[in-house]
Amino acid sequence: MALQLGDTVPNFTQKSSDGEINFYDWAGDSWVILFSHPADYTPVCTTELGEVAKLKPEFDKRNAKAIALSVDDVDSHKGWIGDIEETQSTSLNYPILADDDKQVSDLYGMIHPNANAKVTVRSVFVIDPNKKLRLTLTYPPSTGRNFDEILRVIDSLQLTDNYGVATPANWQDGEDVVVVPSIPTEEAKQKFPKGVTEVKPYLRMTPQPNK
Repeated sequence: MALQLGDTVPNFTQKSSDGEINFYDWAGDSWVILFSHPADYTPVCTTELGEVAKLKPEFDKRNAKAIALSVDDVDSHKGWIGDIEETQSTSLNYPILADDDKQVSDLYGMIHPNANAKVTVRSVFVIDPNKKLRLTLTYPPSTGRNFDEILRVIDSLQLTDNYGVATPANWQDGEDVVVVPSIPTEEAKQKFPKGVTEVKPYLRMTPQPNK
């Protein structure tokens, strides 16, 4: 059974480039970005791992941690890390799980037989501090992942978890947000003192409440 949004993600203990990791213990009370790779020494993934390392300050601001996964072993990962650091001009500052037994790939449904039965697909899982799955993205091998979009989604999730709002298409942090339908307009005007604009009875906009 594939993981669905809102599911509690399974725990696991697995070797990594930073030693053995118990996932729940490692995650603690942080948000987690778990992203998988089909193999070490692949060109697109090399750029992705470097980009995520460079984004660590942005993840830190959001109480988020990154953890990668590839189906090769720890020794292979350590060699690959040297290439990543050399070619992407950064230091790898998060672990790469060594999923050579495909334990985690199977637990998280990362094997898509119709795509390629032999390798993990390039998936992204955003997991909240309660270990609930909040986002999944799956990319084809030819397309590098957009980690700015992943940061944007985390901003949206953290905002909408704490206020009665949703974020519209292409929303960026600081822009107006949507009042959720469950809040009547008169109540919304009290709840959001910055103002509520009623575009349609079902489409009400308000300035981002935490800015």
